[in-house]
Amino acid sequence: MKAIISDIHSNLEALQAVLADIESQGITEIYCLGDVVGYGPNPRECVDLVSRCKVVLLGNHDQGAMFDPDGFNASAERAIFWTRSQLESSAESRDVREKRWEFLSERPRSFREPGYLFVHGSARNPLNEYVFPEDIYNQRKMERIFALVERYCFQGHTHVPGVFTENYQFHSPEELGYSYHLDGRKTLCNVGSVGQPRDGNWKACYIVLDNDTIRYRRVEYDIETTIKKIYAIPELENFLGDRLREGR
Repeated sequence: MKAIISDIHSNLEALQAVLADIESQGITEIYCLGDVVGYGPNPRECVDLVSRCKVVLLGNHDQGAMFDPDGFNASAERAIFWTRSQLESSAESRDVREKRWEFLSERPRSFREPGYLFVHGSARNPLNEYVFPEDIYNQRKMERIFALVERYCFQGHTHVPGVFTENYQFHSPEELGYSYHLDGRKTLCNVGSVGQPRDGNWKACYIVLDNDTIRYRRVEYDIETTIKKIYAIPELENFLGDRLREGR
């Protein structure tokens, strides 16, 4: 078994709750699909925790923290510049700061195992391309993405969990009964977001891959503590906390 997490977005309380849930199942192998930082109040702590995962990919917010953010709206850009200042903070030793920067700078954009592809965005553009549920109506886009997938692709980025099948259908975790069997046909699986779900459910989301079975997990966490932290940081707009309650 392995746990696959994504889009933590500096939400320490959500990450800690998810890691505890993973540990309670006896799972020691964790893959992270990127966006460890951005939006939330605890980038340093989240980078430190995620650095222990077996595989950690680069997300677009992680890249934005290291370089110039590209394609971000004003709120996200402001948050990423604040995140960068935290990662560069002189409140910690130079060795600690350099270790975090080195870790982020070495993250790959994709990871492959036989039959499995792991990306942040999509098989076509691992860093930046969104694959939304409504893209099932964009046959040309889906054809091109599926053509690049050997069998199974796991991704994040949209913060909307669910499974895309080769006949261009999308199934939410609720529709699947939170479980899906991989039967050899090409499949895209969005694992959802730990730190900022956007499917109308505020609980942290991730998956467990148990042989050929995907199991979606929703985990409660101390959301009000995270929101209070966001409110207390002028560079992080209040709506970044408010949206956590709504799962949007």
